[in-house]
Amino acid sequence: MKMPRTLAADDLAFAYEKGLSVFSAVSAEVRSGRMTGIVGPNGSGKSTFLRVLCGLLGPAAGRVMLDGKPLLSFSRIERAQSLAFLPQSVNPAFALSVFEVVCLGRYPRAGALGGLRQNDLDVAGRCLTDTATTHLRERDFLTLSGGERQRVLLASILAQEPELLLLDEPTSALDIHHQMDIFALLRRLAGEGYGVAVVTHDLNLAARFCDDLVLLSEGHGVLASGSPEAVLTEPLLSRAYGARIRVATHPLTGGALIVAQAPEEER
Repeated sequence: MKMPRTLAADDLAFAYEKGLSVFSAVSAEVRSGRMTGIVGPNGSGKSTFLRVLCGLLGPAAGRVMLDGKPLLSFSRIERAQSLAFLPQSVNPAFALSVFEVVCLGRYPRAGALGGLRQNDLDVAGRCLTDTATTHLRERDFLTLSGGERQRVLLASILAQEPELLLLDEPTSALDIHHQMDIFALLRRLAGEGYGVAVVTHDLNLAARFCDDLVLLSEGHGVLASGSPEAVLTEPLLSRAYGARIRVATHPLTGGALIVAQAPEEER
């Protein structure tokens, strides 16, 4: 049973240069057992927000709290044992097998000299099983398909044995059925007690799989947050994206089906 954890952003702001704000006044939570989607148009600061949330970037204002304590008061190893971050792309500098890539995720738990013990190897093997990648164990990571790579990388961050998972567009380069597979896997992990935050451009996947959504908008910070039903409305989405967005009912799931209206359809 995983320990319940909460990662909270409180009134965050970030700027790469003075006077050039990426976002401001952003508040959000990632909680155990829930899947939170971070959505919004290009330029709204979704990926930057995720990097601030996991401590890779420092905020210009506001704070990030882990279980009520400032995130930056934890050491890097302590943070890595509690939360794991998966960036948009990962390309090892050297040829590594799938099992070696997954074992890299054990670094926060490795012994004093960085050596892997039998328990570390067992955990890595279990993470391959949990992500249905055991059959790829001896393959060269660089020879894998996009969907296979994402599953292996997910196995690698699971090998950290964190409670919170933060993923930046994990399906951006995948075809439609691999996108569905990855989101279904993240949904299952949330059901097992992980707290999951995922940046995505796919509003339909967010509507189908996420418990909570944070909608960012360029120049506005958080435009809306809450349940998919509360956030994925035509007025809010149209304002965020600066275009006419239509929300219909999905004929199979009964949930939201989001489409952008073409200019000629507005005439």
